[in-house]
Amino acid sequence: MTDLQARLAAEITARRDDLISLTQDLIRIPTLNPPGENYREICDYLDRRLLRSGFHTQLVRAVGSPGDSDRYPRWNIVARRAGARAGECVHFNSHIDVVDVGRGWTTDPFGGELKDGKVYGRGACDMKGGLAASVVAAEAFLAVVPDWGGAIEISGTADEESGGFGGVAYLAEQGFYAKVDHVIIPEPLNVDRICLGHRGVWWAEIETHGEIAHGSMPFLGDCAVRHMGAVLHEMEETLFPALALKRTDMPVVPEGAKQSTLNINSLHGGQDEILKPGTGLPSPVVPDSARMVIDRRFLIEEDIDKVQAEVRGVLERVKARRPDFDYSMREMHRVLPTMTDRGAPVVTTVTEAIRATLGRDPDYVVSPGTYDQKHIDRIGKLKNCVAYGPGILDLAHKPDEYVGVDDMVASAQVMALSLLSLLGPPRNP
Repeated sequence: MTDLQARLAAEITARRDDLISLTQDLIRIPTLNPPGENYREICDYLDRRLLRSGFHTQLVRAVGSPGDSDRYPRWNIVARRAGARAGECVHFNSHIDVVDVGRGWTTDPFGGELKDGKVYGRGACDMKGGLAASVVAAEAFLAVVPDWGGAIEISGTADEESGGFGGVAYLAEQGFYAKVDHVIIPEPLNVDRICLGHRGVWWAEIETHGEIAHGSMPFLGDCAVRHMGAVLHEMEETLFPALALKRTDMPVVPEGAKQSTLNINSLHGGQDEILKPGTGLPSPVVPDSARMVIDRRFLIEEDIDKVQAEVRGVLERVKARRPDFDYSMREMHRVLPTMTDRGAPVVTTVTEAIRATLGRDPDYVVSPGTYDQKHIDRIGKLKNCVAYGPGILDLAHKPDEYVGVDDMVASAQVMALSLLSLLGPPRNP
């Protein structure tokens, strides 16, 4: 390291306790999505913190976005601090929402407990630890580095866990990324990895149709659930084996995600569930509708039209064999795969910072699922974007989720050294 790099790294080490307490404070604001709770509270918290650090802040409500309502408004914060001279803009983006807690916790999901060098809680790994690391990295950079140019931006955005439409997508549509040059998203892909992008996703709802009749005389009706069973059987026999043969050259992790995958996200047939404490039994009827939601993840080598055609081919083969079989299919969501080039400026910069901090080369990976890079790429028209942050990917959405303090310190050092390389004073010849 140069002397300035070493002083910057040491400054972040000295802020270790502040990094821990900031992460704990963020975890203790339960920003559950769905439905989208406490978004304004966490944005107000970040607003107070970043104003003290000299940032100009904006709170932006994504009015009209999916899920936005007076009860659950979709709030975002965007903070910007300009340097003393002209230069490029580096933007750190983190989502503020977390998924449902689920069962199996041995710690308080919103307690932010510090134990054995780890901070526990829902969102610790995914991704409030990364958000805290980016804030501390920027603040340390401002304290140590003189004569820097350009701008630093930090955003906390809504709804990444449900597609990001009330967060990054909305901001991109409003032009917030028009003057940004580099984006780092501190998602938990492991501290020695740079994530270049993600696979594609296509969600669809398939409905099989039948005819209602009395349950004691099913021969007078047509059971939509049985039709759906035939669809599932055809998928098992033909679609799943075909997907297992599709492989990618993308460096997707984990290994199983290097192939195309399909998940049956939900399945429902017949009458709606009886809510507890209900009375009596469901009425005896033949179900005239069955619905299935599928989550198809596809590779950069695949064409989206062929992805859809494969599923429709399953339905058409079933239709050819089953009398009175009828179906409908509705697209719910689509995102094309994206992958930043390894030679992009943000990639080479973060690579050098990892080498300086950790003493080794990073691994370059692609995420099995999507994150907000999709909107920065597709809507914001900015390819120079990576995901890099603390945390172990496998812990995301799990009980007893945690983030390691050492990883947060190291990733904050990497982010700060990246700022130094992109915005700092020119090095002496």
